[in-house]
Amino acid sequence: MKLLEIFPDARINQLQQILSDKSAWLSQDKKGFLRYRANLQQVAHLRASSCDFSTDTVRIGTATDLTVREQQTVHQALRNLMPWRKGPFSVFGIEIDAEWRSERKWRRIIPELPDLSGKVIADIGCNNGYYMFRAAFHRPAYILGFEPYVHHYYTFHTLNTFACQEILDVELLGIEHLPLFPESFDVIFCLGILYHRPSPIGALRDLFTALKPGGTLFIESQAIPGGEPVALFPKRTYAKVPGTWFVPTAGCLDNWLTRTGFNSVRLFHDHAMSSDEQRRTSWMTFESYEDFIDKNNPALTVEGYPAPRRVFFKAVK
Repeated sequence: MKLLEIFPDARINQLQQILSDKSAWLSQDKKGFLRYRANLQQVAHLRASSCDFSTDTVRIGTATDLTVREQQTVHQALRNLMPWRKGPFSVFGIEIDAEWRSERKWRRIIPELPDLSGKVIADIGCNNGYYMFRAAFHRPAYILGFEPYVHHYYTFHTLNTFACQEILDVELLGIEHLPLFPESFDVIFCLGILYHRPSPIGALRDLFTALKPGGTLFIESQAIPGGEPVALFPKRTYAKVPGTWFVPTAGCLDNWLTRTGFNSVRLFHDHAMSSDEQRRTSWMTFESYEDFIDKNNPALTVEGYPAPRRVFFKAVK
């Protein structure tokens, strides 16, 4: 496994066992696994003639790479991977308008990026790999995506089957597996993950452990407005999401990062969420941001909590 070659200082025995267990788990004849595997196998022989990761839309191949029948098969395979949460993508000329305008988030990060050339990078909760493809434009040595959800895992691998980017990989790992990679990454992206962890300090410590000395963390999170260093702990859901634990103010997250041991902690962007950035599309037809907010008062969620902001921090180990 290339992953084991890239990380010689990883806790190899534990990592090998986890990856072996995950592989055995995926090979089971469970309905969901079979569906995603069969979907990938239908298109696994197709390759893109070119890729372009330099613009807002991740472009993999062109329409002229495929026959009409192949185009129809790929279109159906991509539809089978709905809902598409991150994007946009153009795959063999098929335009995928995802729920999140992820290019906006990446534009906010670009001015803050260190030189990624030759670097080893982790993307925690990478979903379909949109940010990994965008980072690949900067010629890193390797990017490992941590993604525990089978749906997103297969979506990435379907895309990268076409794109053939050997420096990109996704494993069925979560943020809790970061301690298996002590001082392994030059840069870690942790975007939209922290508020889903029941112990945010524990998660930040794991991120700190996995960074090389001098390494850079980019962390983006939901936040509540306010100047006090406090966090909201919702009774059941926050903006209809049951897996939300602590939603901090920007000042609270700054303190969490500093007390975890990070240096040069800096808030570089803060904005209110809106349905311009997260919304239903023909590729994500379920509820989205407008359904999570009080229709009579957009400053509140449907539960009556302060509506979310998004905050972006850069920190160094």
